[in-house]
Formats: sequence, structure tokens, C-alpha cells
Amino acid sequence: MKIVLIGYGKMGHVIERIAVARGHDVVLTIDAGQEDRFDSDLFRSADVAIEFTRPEAAFANCSRCMDRSVPVVCGTTGWGEHLPVLEERCRREGKTLFWASNFSIGVNLFFALNRAFARLMSTQPQYRPHLTETHHVHKLDAPSGTAITLAEGLIANTPALDAWRLTEKPATNELPITAVREGEVPGTHTISYTSPVDRLTIRHEAFGREGFAHGAVLAAEYAVEHSGFLTMNDLISNTTDNTI
Repeated sequence: MKIVLIGYGKMGHVIERIAVARGHDVVLTIDAGQEDRFDSDLFRSADVAIEFTRPEAAFANCSRCMDRSVPVVCGTTGWGEHLPVLEERCRREGKTLFWASNFSIGVNLFFALNRAFARLMSTQPQYRPHLTETHHVHKLDAPSGTAITLAEGLIANTPALDAWRLTEKPATNELPITAVREGEVPGTHTISYTSPVDRLTIRHEAFGREGFAHGAVLAAEYAVEHSGFLTMNDLISNTTDNTI
């Protein structure tokens, strides 16, 4: 599989290492200011592109891939309001975009656990939920895309809640989210339910970028074989690859 990496920072380098280890070739890298490379023969020869850049660049980068009929896997968060435009292009034009707020297999299992836990806890109104996410100081968006996905899953399974807010003092119908930026933390997400007498907590802690990068390469392999607007739910529910 021939891969283009759009964004060649720390994550891009880890993705490259894992992709090569799985037998793939990184034929081109594109960083900010190198948009002319989208029109190169190397780009057009690629099987798939993997995009990890910045929120303000992601929409244009994914659009360029679609314009050139190269499937794209995107892990950039913080631009979700523009995502429906590309989702519609996938339906209307047969393009391929694999998007996820988090490509880690463990995190996606955590998403499922969060939904199930929320359904259970919604029967006990004395418990109030709170979501805390901690990331490195370089992360631009807050709350994280992973936190938003967790919040949406929790709210969908908790009748008493219909919104989330970045605050320590929410309204009764709101899920509070706390975003912490410190050091080089890869990503930790904690959901706690507190009553007057006790607290229940579920938590996912990433040890590094490898889990995200491995999932992104798996997504690229999947996107080459499938079309449309794809998510980690598609990958996890349809794969039989025991290396996941």
C-alpha cells in the first residue's frame, strides 16, 4: 500500500514507522506550505492519504484528497462543524473519508463502555457525571475530540442530560467537561459519577502515540478496500484481523 502522510510531525513519524513495519510504503509527506505536492505524480499514485495536521487545515487537506480521488484517513479534531460537507461528498460523489476523533482501539472500546455505563447509571439520579480530559500543552482544541465523542455518547444514554459544557458549574441538564493541558501527556479521559456518599469512575489512559498511529494505519488499510464515509465502528465491527 502506497501512503501519503499529510502532516509530518511527531504523529506522522510514528505512523510512518508502524506503516513500514506492516509492509507499506510512505511515498510522500506533505507539511504546511507544501500544498503543491498534492499535484505531484507521487500523490496521484498513492493508494491512501493519512491526515494529522491542524484544525484550520484539515478541511482543505481532505478536500484536496477527494478532488484527486485519493481516499483519506483524517485524525485531526476541532473542525467538526465542517465535517458534514465532506460526508455529503462521500455520499454524492462516491469519495472516501475515514474520520475518527480517536483511532486507538482501546479508546473505541472505551466509547462502548461509556455508553453502556451511562445507561446503567441513568437509573440512579443521585449520581452526577463529570468528564475530565488531560492532554499535552501543544493540543489546540479543548475539549478534545475524544472528550466530545464521549460526552455525546453519555448524553445520548442519559435522559436527564441534553448538552455538554466546558465548565465546573453546569446547569442541571448539562454534562460538565474539564480540559487540562499539561506537560507531554498523550491523552487521559476520565468519567466519574458522584453521589453524596461515593464515586464511580472509568478511565482510559494512553501511554504514547503508538495506539493512535496503529489504529490510523489499520483505518488506511480498511479505507483502501471500502468507500464512503467510514468510522472506527465500521472497522471494529467488520474486521477479522486478530492483530487489532
